[in-house]
Amino acid sequence: MLRKISLFVSVLLLAVLWMPVAAQDDTYALTIMHTNDVHAEHEPNSDGNGGAAREATVVKQIRDEVENSLLLDGGDRFTGTLFHIQWKGQDSAQIMNMIGYDAMTLGNHEFDNGDEVLAAFVDALNFPVVTADVDFSQSPVLAGKVQPYVVLEVGGQQIGIIGLVVPETEILSSPGPELVFSHDLVGVTQQMVDELTAQGVDKIILLTHIGIEADTMVAQSVSGVDVVVGGHSHTLLSNAYTGAYGEYPLVLESASGEPVLVVQASTKTLYLGRLDVEFDASGVLSSWNGDTILLSRYIPADPDVSDLVAGLAEPIAEMRTRPVGEASVYLTGDRSVCRVEECNLGNLIADAMRADSGAQIAMMNGGGIRADIDEGEITLGEVLTVQPFQNLLSTFSLKGSDVIAALENGVSQIQLDANGNVQREGAAGRFLQVSGLRYTADPTLEPGSRIVSVEVMNDAGEYEPIDPDTIYTAVSLNFMRTGGDGFSVLNDNAIDPYDFGDLDFEVTLNYIEAHNPVSAEVEGRITYVNAEVAPLP
Repeated sequence: MLRKISLFVSVLLLAVLWMPVAAQDDTYALTIMHTNDVHAEHEPNSDGNGGAAREATVVKQIRDEVENSLLLDGGDRFTGTLFHIQWKGQDSAQIMNMIGYDAMTLGNHEFDNGDEVLAAFVDALNFPVVTADVDFSQSPVLAGKVQPYVVLEVGGQQIGIIGLVVPETEILSSPGPELVFSHDLVGVTQQMVDELTAQGVDKIILLTHIGIEADTMVAQSVSGVDVVVGGHSHTLLSNAYTGAYGEYPLVLESASGEPVLVVQASTKTLYLGRLDVEFDASGVLSSWNGDTILLSRYIPADPDVSDLVAGLAEPIAEMRTRPVGEASVYLTGDRSVCRVEECNLGNLIADAMRADSGAQIAMMNGGGIRADIDEGEITLGEVLTVQPFQNLLSTFSLKGSDVIAALENGVSQIQLDANGNVQREGAAGRFLQVSGLRYTADPTLEPGSRIVSVEVMNDAGEYEPIDPDTIYTAVSLNFMRTGGDGFSVLNDNAIDPYDFGDLDFEVTLNYIEAHNPVSAEVEGRITYVNAEVAPLP
């Protein structure tokens, strides 16, 4: 009898000793793969890197390596290439379904073509779309199609995924009037987290399209979010690649003092983000690792996705020949003209930017104009040849003194030849074509002090001297606004910048279609004193 009691006590003691060890080992590992801001870039870039087929190869490899994984997208699959113009999102739907995405949130560009196109895209997907800060309930075509969050079971654990889109979508894109956007990102997020927590979900991912700054703000302002997978700002977070915004992941502290990780993976299917995390028994992050993966040209392309992309590309070659309007004059985009003096194609492009944005002033770098357009029929292919970089419009406000400083940068690399003429050869791409203002430069003066006169067009269509202290609304390209071509003044001093507007070539295309036939002229927007531009050869 004593032996039985002793044996029972020993078993009980072992059980008691074992229980806390089991609790300590009750962890859960998850690998999160993610993309954002693909913008219909399904093919490799000019360097041979990137593309959906290489993404598929890497995704398959990671899935074979790990037990639990998710593949998420941070929005803006729409708008960016001829794939989207041709297929209106059905291209992305087929590709994402084939690769096997688990969830996505909407980006602002998903609303560019109206609610019906968006509804058709959502209907075509084999996975859920989540966006919590938009009320879709009154939309006749979108009601019930997009949920604020979804709970996915991965390896026996429930993972909550909440979506957010940038609230300015309501004025920057073309959503239906029935859609209601909330500007309280923190409040909306916390409400969704609380709902998930009440359901017993303790592992929560916030899948966003609000930009890196808003991501970090929300991450630190709410409790209960473990990982923020972001988009919209095209931010590269990386531990390996130069030019990264910061380390991957950004490690922050939530409002309740727990770790929260923020990740983002650049744009245009050039990288795939991989974040490996481990949760403890309470659903709190206990360890993490990962980085963005360059989809290098040395990675073999998945044959099935490669064939799908090739099939989607077939109608695009013919599309390039599609007429979009007519030019009643020859539109000069030659670099030897548009980089040193006013050119009529530069005027047309700058006018198109100003019309699209409603800004008072438009500034277009001459280096972004790459070809002429002959008099007569204009094709889509010609517009794409003129503007091949697919930059986005940036809108912002700027003091008059900073407008002058931007113009100074534009003429800072003007050179004079042996005859004292403005030299055409080797001219810099930073030279500005403009709309809504006109300026005069003296190239004999030192760089930084060459602008001698600037006038801005008023509401009556008349020019008046710029006021250095007045704040003007302006539009440029995101390349320039973020400091490209030496425009640090735009990067440093722009007020309330928004760098994610419409695509440059589509803005020009829409302007041509609306003003057909186009007949832009040289109007005296840019003039020189004490020197003349060298004659054309």
